Amino acid sequence: MGKKKITLKDIAKEVGVSAASVSMVLSGKNLNRFTTSTIESIYETTKRFGYVQPSKSRGNPLILIVCPSVINPYYATIIQGMESEALDQHLDTLIITTYWDVEKEKKVAQYASMPRVSGVIFAMIPQQPHLIAPLHKKLPIVAVGDKQNNLGIDTVDVNNFEAGYMVGKHLMELGHHHVAYVSTSLNREHSARVRRLEGLKKAYHESFPKEDVSIFSSDVTSLQELRILNIEHITGYKLTQKILKEHPEITAIVAINDMVAYGVIHAIQEANLPIPSHISVSGFDNIYPSQYNSIPLTTVEHSILQRGKSAVRLMANKIRKIAVDEADSGAVTRVEYMSRLIMRDSTGKVRSEE
Repeated sequence: MGKKKITLKDIAKEVGVSAASVSMVLSGKNLNRFTTSTIESIYETTKRFGYVQPSKSRGNPLILIVCPSVINPYYATIIQGMESEALDQHLDTLIITTYWDVEKEKKVAQYASMPRVSGVIFAMIPQQPHLIAPLHKKLPIVAVGDKQNNLGIDTVDVNNFEAGYMVGKHLMELGHHHVAYVSTSLNREHSARVRRLEGLKKAYHESFPKEDVSIFSSDVTSLQELRILNIEHITGYKLTQKILKEHPEITAIVAINDMVAYGVIHAIQEANLPIPSHISVSGFDNIYPSQYNSIPLTTVEHSILQRGKSAVRLMANKIRKIAVDEADSGAVTRVEYMSRLIMRDSTGKVRSEE
């Protein structure tokens, strides 16, 4: 007697969903309707049962998009750029959020083993770069990151050191001697934050060799990233309260990104201090609300939407070359977008008593 043919109903019964749901997941339709765990379970069961999907129903190649958060408009904009380009390239997408949790990041390799997955795009530099190499041996990987990171994969970069240097030169030209750098977790796992600080310090030391930038940072856990929607705003707000109380000499605050800068501005306004005549504030990324804030924010343009689109174009090109057996495993493509200082109303000349 022949072996029983596995059907969608068998998989659905095992997973605890409808056969229609299994069909949609395997064909890449309406994936946003399902949780990541459900999708993973369907793929795992399909593989375990040995189910072979008819070629006509397999749908477009599926790309995993890994990002730490979707609450910050920076990542929301990158993802929108990716999904817009994916639509044009006839690629399906599945978003995985890690909230900077290393354990969640490790699971990316599991998700990547799902049958329909054709590639992985990281919307940030992974905290565990050593996970990239084994993953890259199995399928194409693209990361949106920093020029200084050498991951051996295709990347869409900005030069965060240069961005920090730009902000520093701007503040030095305005006469600021006492500058503070405000950041969420500041360590090697968050290389872009460190590189921005290094660039800022280089500009500062060119003007004041014997002085230094004051650093104020607060560690943010992955659970806080998940549970507290405005954690970046809160971080900027609380650290600025500390600066105003304990370091009245500070005349300029550079926030690690625009979201943190909004918290900085909130604390300064709450203290009834004028911006920029008392304290100047600057951020990074030029997310879309920054020009509409109560005080338009000086920041650095990082071409967020375009970088998201570029990452998907790189991925689509890789997938096509693999399909026709033209892929060169030793070739790495790096696309760099130039940083640009956007000067708005939040920065100005140092106050007169300086």
